[in-house]
Amino acid sequence: DRGPVPVEEGQEVDVTVDSVGRRGDGIARFNNFVIFVPGTNAGDKVKVRITSVRNNFATGEVVKGE
Repeated sequence: DRGPVPVEEGQEVDVTVDSVGRRGDGIARFNNFVIFVPGTNAGDKVKVRITSVRNNFATGEVVKGE
C-alpha cells in the first residue's frame, strides 16, 4: 500500500507539471502522488484545486498560473 493519500477534494496545492499524458492532461506530482491537471503543459507552475481523488491519482483544476 502507498500509505495515506496526501491530498483531499477542495485542497489547493502548488505543483509543477512534469509531463503531458496521452489525453493531453498535464501530469504533476505532489509528495509523489500523481495529479492530472487539464489545460496545462510540461513546465507550468500552477496552483491547483483538487476536484477528485482516487486511490492512486487525483485530478485538479488550475486556480492560478504563473
